[in-house]
Amino acid sequence: MAMQLQFPCAGVRLGASGPAHVNKRVTAFATQSRSRSRSPSRADDDVDWVQATSAFFQRDTRPIMLFDGVCNLCNGGVKFVRDNDRNRRIRFEALQSEAGKNLLRRSGRAPDDISSVVLVEKDRSYIKSEAVLKIMEYINLPFPQLAFFLHFVPLFVRDFMYDRVANNRYTIFGRSESCEL
Repeated sequence: MAMQLQFPCAGVRLGASGPAHVNKRVTAFATQSRSRSRSPSRADDDVDWVQATSAFFQRDTRPIMLFDGVCNLCNGGVKFVRDNDRNRRIRFEALQSEAGKNLLRRSGRAPDDISSVVLVEKDRSYIKSEAVLKIMEYINLPFPQLAFFLHFVPLFVRDFMYDRVANNRYTIFGRSESCEL
């Protein structure tokens, strides 16, 4: 199994992609080989998803925002980020796409997990409110400053609010038949 280090106060876990932990905040990647044999039903576990998805960052190192492609709120969020990202510092990919599923695996999440926006950088991933704040740091003023102040709100409060909206997003905002991108 790949070596994994947990830094509780920073919320950072170093290691090759392994089992997803629901409370994992930030995943930092380190590519290591695996020598453990697994059953064919767990074939995805034998893949080093950091290595398998490294092509996404070879020519273009900008982070990738993964979003629910059929959620009206998420599509509105993508439009908002695009409108406020004059320097085009963020790329976008639907969670439901093959690339999105592979990037979810890279982030240590299940490929069918569409419960959260995810921001994937070359060396780490962010989920839930951490992803939103990190995205805000990439876009134009005044959002980086707002993100700075929102970091003072405790994580459990931010994620509680995030989960309330995320769990009701289809009811409140509706859904599309297809992804707008």
